[in-house]
Amino acid sequence: MHVALSCRHFIAQERKDFGIGTRRETDGQGGRATVLPQTGVGAPDARTNGPILRTDTPNAASRPTPSPPSIQLNPTFVPIPSIPTSLLPLSAAAMASTASAASPLTCHHLGVRLRPHLPSFSLRRRSTSPKPISLSHSHSHSLPKPLTLSPAAAGRRLLPPIAAAPTSTPAPASPPAKPALQGAAIKPLLASIATGVIIWLIPAPAGVARNAWQLLAVFLATIVGIITQPLPLGAVALLGLGAAVLTRTLTFAAAFSAFGDPIPWLIALAFFFARGFIKTGLGNRVAYAFVSAFGGSTLGLGYSLVFAEAFLAPAIPSVSARAGGIFLPLVKSLCEACGSRTDDGTERKLGSWLMLTCFQTSVISSAMFLTAMAANPLAANLTASTIGEGIGWTLWAKAAIVPGLLSLVLVPLVLYVIYPPEVKSSPDAPRLAKEKLATMGPMSKEEKIMGGTLLLTVGLWIFGGMLSVDAVSAAILGLSVLLITGVVTWKECLAESVAWDTLTWFAALIAMAGYLNKYGLIAWFSETVVKFVGGLGLSWQLSFGVLVLLYFYSHYFFASGAAHIGAMFTAFLSVSSALGTPPLFAAMVLSFLSNLMGGLTHYGIGSAPVFYGAGYVPLAQWWGYGFVISVVNIIIWLGAGGFWWKMIGLW
Repeated sequence: MHVALSCRHFIAQERKDFGIGTRRETDGQGGRATVLPQTGVGAPDARTNGPILRTDTPNAASRPTPSPPSIQLNPTFVPIPSIPTSLLPLSAAAMASTASAASPLTCHHLGVRLRPHLPSFSLRRRSTSPKPISLSHSHSHSLPKPLTLSPAAAGRRLLPPIAAAPTSTPAPASPPAKPALQGAAIKPLLASIATGVIIWLIPAPAGVARNAWQLLAVFLATIVGIITQPLPLGAVALLGLGAAVLTRTLTFAAAFSAFGDPIPWLIALAFFFARGFIKTGLGNRVAYAFVSAFGGSTLGLGYSLVFAEAFLAPAIPSVSARAGGIFLPLVKSLCEACGSRTDDGTERKLGSWLMLTCFQTSVISSAMFLTAMAANPLAANLTASTIGEGIGWTLWAKAAIVPGLLSLVLVPLVLYVIYPPEVKSSPDAPRLAKEKLATMGPMSKEEKIMGGTLLLTVGLWIFGGMLSVDAVSAAILGLSVLLITGVVTWKECLAESVAWDTLTWFAALIAMAGYLNKYGLIAWFSETVVKFVGGLGLSWQLSFGVLVLLYFYSHYFFASGAAHIGAMFTAFLSVSSALGTPPLFAAMVLSFLSNLMGGLTHYGIGSAPVFYGAGYVPLAQWWGYGFVISVVNIIIWLGAGGFWWKMIGLW
């Protein structure tokens, strides 16, 4: 530490000595000096508000009155070493022990304020030697320019030592603890492995190829791992693909073939759109507009989203694009605007119910229109090739409109009862939303770019068939606009870990489910079921009911509606017709259920990974409530729908 003392003039007249505990100071104009009482070291000065220095002279009366000193101060910064208190004179050591608690020191004669907590030093008095006093280090190195006093000042009292603030030597820092390894949860991992090993060791049934049975073992082990989650979903799916490759059940190209499928990429692109939708503030603007119109109650807000999605369903043939590109960003913005987030324990406030409601109703709207889901035309084509009678757009909509509207009304209400949001009524929400909209002001440039890009993408989703532009190509074009304009950056896309995780596990399941069909396992399963039901000797109504349940709940083995329709639709339609079920009636029921069964799992339809990936609903609850709503939908569509289909002459 360095101490700098600088002084231009020093005028003092000392007429008599004074003892310890007194102070002498001039009036600054060369006037008469005054002796003031002093009670101790560091007592405050009334004018400077700092401590008053006192002499450490033991007996002031025993020494002669010195002549007026002539002090020359060198204004050079002088490094002052810290001298241990034990080496100071007795009186200086006493002062050093108390100086650290004092307020800033003021040398009134010099007109210089000395800062506190300076290193300890002392100026020793030499009354007999004319040799100047120099202040030097106790170490061997020299000072640049020592502070020097004239010989006349050698006998007068000097500044007392200024003690440094006591400093404690910090204890050596202990080395940082190594972070604990965050590996897999052992019990869920063992359950997944045990499932695969047991099925692997069971002999394959007659008519089933060995590689198909082994792939089934790997697939079911992966499903158990996805349910129990010993690792994140993407990691579990990657382990499943690795096991299939290591056991030579699948080749590497076959295992990773679904990464070239457009549906997983469309889902990932939907998350990137959601990032731009929220980042620009457009999502909040639209969310506040919805809240201002329908936000008086949580149920009203949910219904507004449900029917808005159903209104767009016939125009957007991809449920993945519809759910991920439009409604996921909107629903996420609504949740965050209402204070429901995934990282602070407020998921149940609104987000859990709203996400699950929007997902379950998306499969209903997909079932209501021929053009609402990409696999619906496949079902219509298979119907025409199997029974020689096709299903047109009007007939599909006419048959589905009544049970579909009932489901759209009842499913949100059922979830509202069995999985209620914590906030059910918010009468002030519309007013607050309007205030927020007023605060946001006009749309920013980024919001306008985001809105225009969204309109372009949705327009291509609606009219892309006429331009030979598929849904994924339209989404890539929209993302390209956002990247070029800087609305969304590539770093932000890379940071969307949920998008990449969803892409990984969804593509893995599509690949394994696809090869189960290619290896003949699904065909064997269909034939076995058909023979079993046909041999029961039931009426066509009961036989068809059994077939419907088997067709519906076998969707746990499928990661897309198109794969399920392609694998089992024709076989079940043929058996149903052979058992006496009206062919067109059977075809339409199987077609509707091919959409509704997507609500069972978080991978069963294109909208499932989108809404599940938002993180508001735990996996166990997602599957549990998915099963409950599947029962509700079956009752509505086969019950009320059956009466409606009777009225319009389908059976």
